[in-house]
Amino acid sequence: MGSNSSKISDLPKNEYLKKLSGPESISENDPFWNQLFSFSFPAPTSSTELKLLEEATISVCKSLVENNPRTGNLAALTKVFLSRTRELRLSAECQNHIFIWQTHNALFIICCLLKAFICELSEEELQLHFTYEEKSPGSYSSDSEDLLEELLCSLVQLITDTPLLDITYEISVEAISAMVVFLSCQLFHKEVLRQSISHKYLMQGPCLSYTSKLVKTLLYNFIRQEKPPPPGTHVFPQQSDGGGLLYGLASGVATGLWTVFTLGGAGSKAAASPELTSPLANQSLLLLLVLVNLTDAADIPNPYRQAVSSFKNTQDSSPFPSSIPHTFQINFNSLYTALCEQQTSDQATLLLYTLLHQNGNVKTYMLARTDMENLVLPILEILYHVEERNSHHVYMALIILLILTEDDGFNRSIHEVILKNITWYSERVLTEISLGSLLILVVIRTIQYNMTRTRDKYLHTNCLAALANMSAQFRSLHQYAAQRIISYTCRHLRRYVYVLDRLYSPRSPCSARQRCFSAPSDNGEELLSLTCSHILRSYASSLFSLLSKKHNKVLEQATQSLRGPLSSSDVPLPDYAQDLSVIEEVIRMMLEIINSCLTNSLHHNPNLVYALLYKRDLFEQFRTHPSFQDIMQNIDLVISFFSSRLLQAGAELSVERVLEIIKQGVVALPKDRLKKFPELKFKYVEEEQPEEFFIPYVWSLVYNSAVGLYWNPQDIQLFAMDSD
Repeated sequence: MGSNSSKISDLPKNEYLKKLSGPESISENDPFWNQLFSFSFPAPTSSTELKLLEEATISVCKSLVENNPRTGNLAALTKVFLSRTRELRLSAECQNHIFIWQTHNALFIICCLLKAFICELSEEELQLHFTYEEKSPGSYSSDSEDLLEELLCSLVQLITDTPLLDITYEISVEAISAMVVFLSCQLFHKEVLRQSISHKYLMQGPCLSYTSKLVKTLLYNFIRQEKPPPPGTHVFPQQSDGGGLLYGLASGVATGLWTVFTLGGAGSKAAASPELTSPLANQSLLLLLVLVNLTDAADIPNPYRQAVSSFKNTQDSSPFPSSIPHTFQINFNSLYTALCEQQTSDQATLLLYTLLHQNGNVKTYMLARTDMENLVLPILEILYHVEERNSHHVYMALIILLILTEDDGFNRSIHEVILKNITWYSERVLTEISLGSLLILVVIRTIQYNMTRTRDKYLHTNCLAALANMSAQFRSLHQYAAQRIISYTCRHLRRYVYVLDRLYSPRSPCSARQRCFSAPSDNGEELLSLTCSHILRSYASSLFSLLSKKHNKVLEQATQSLRGPLSSSDVPLPDYAQDLSVIEEVIRMMLEIINSCLTNSLHHNPNLVYALLYKRDLFEQFRTHPSFQDIMQNIDLVISFFSSRLLQAGAELSVERVLEIIKQGVVALPKDRLKKFPELKFKYVEEEQPEEFFIPYVWSLVYNSAVGLYWNPQDIQLFAMDSD
């Protein structure tokens, strides 16, 4: 470092860094510090350069680890930085560019060293390195025992108290990055850390009183999405050579300091995230998610989670309950707008999930909005492009929908919002469709993708739960949405028959029928309908009779095969038997969804009745099926009632005439003839120990998305590097 530094490869030979890490103690008042902090070199802008920076500082860090117990230079460096932070606010007000620049550089050095120390040392060893002073080898002072905690508290104060100006933007980003680094020891442990020195510092002592202020600041940083200042707009003009040390240092700011925010991150994330326009907002959100997902201490709940789950709208004048700590108020309208605009990133979707799940004030506010399409459409687009998203992002988007559909008001209102020209939906041109119908289309498409590709039971269960929550409030379904509900159900009815056929006739030769069923598709539904109808009529009595006797045994064996190794007397079952349980579950739920709609809002959905009548032959074959006959009663009644009315109206009816007959028949259908079933309602509940999922997920986001932070992938233990 120092004014002579020019490029990353020179760092191991840099005289100032060699002195810092060498065997000579440096006093806190030594002019050396000003020289050390006055460096300028081309800031790394790619993961390759970040890796070079990491490798270039290895020798410096090793030397410092070896010599620091005798020199205490790490503690001296930290104290110099701490003394500077006390004057930072005044320096910002006075526009003292050079002081802020040097303070930023000091923090940058500390952050680089801290990251290397945390990777290589235990927390106890790290804490000890901050206690060493310039005395006899390995000696330390009790007065310095909390220097590490003082550094952490100073970072918190820097983030919360320093005004955000052009000249303080980068040091604010660096302070947030340093806090992320402080907590990064989790990356190097396979198990979730439940006790940590950094956790203790943040949840107890001086840092605790800043909890609500820190959370509020990080949230506002996310909301404002402040862009970094243009390079060179807030620094001194470049001077000619020989213009003095300070002028020379200031002239280097434009090429060095003010581009530090573009450091990029691990892997190829700099290239993968071109939409990142606010490094401060991105870094703030990542730190907030890390803090909120810290595990509770033995007798102390996570205060940052408490703050996130209890803050209120600035327009809410009601008093805070005295029992709720760490409360604050924030502008919900601004927060809502930012969340709607930023859903392309995993971390913004995770924040939305966190707020909806944990903060009742936010959830109530969002459900009362009259422009819910601004929030729901980005979530639907995530699910629609499921092939391009990682599984965690899809899960979060889906759970958000499930939480929203728990509210009947939401389920009604989305059918009142009419959308025009949904350009990202490519299966069919949708010139006009309700938000509710679009939601149905996207969720069914997600289930279909999952059943044919990932085969994740958790995903399809939650998709079906969201549809079930909505079903009683289906209103004026778009003809394509109604068609997809029925055709998707039929798809699984056909698949179900095929699987049964394979189970009970496993040695039958491969036929045209088998080839049809091996890859059913929406485009070939008419051919499949004919084939399936033939099979059902041929096998109906024998298969369903056999099913009633043997089906439970088949499923029992299939379940056992999933649970553990077979005993010597068990016969291995093909995948068909294991598929049967999943297919039956999907069919049952889809039939219940159709039944719920017919029972509660038949008069609002003539298109669904039309689609059901169009496929009535297939549904009629399942009316006596032992697993579905109860739920088929209402469906069969509706099919029979409207079929007879169509028969009375004559042949060769147009679509318009059929719909007219359906609308007239709805009034005449005796509602008391429809059997009442319990209301379909599903509520999202986090599984036990949710931290086992969320902590690795959050840190994978930090690893892939943090600005200017790089960790060697070979050192990462918390999550697999080849995972999503």
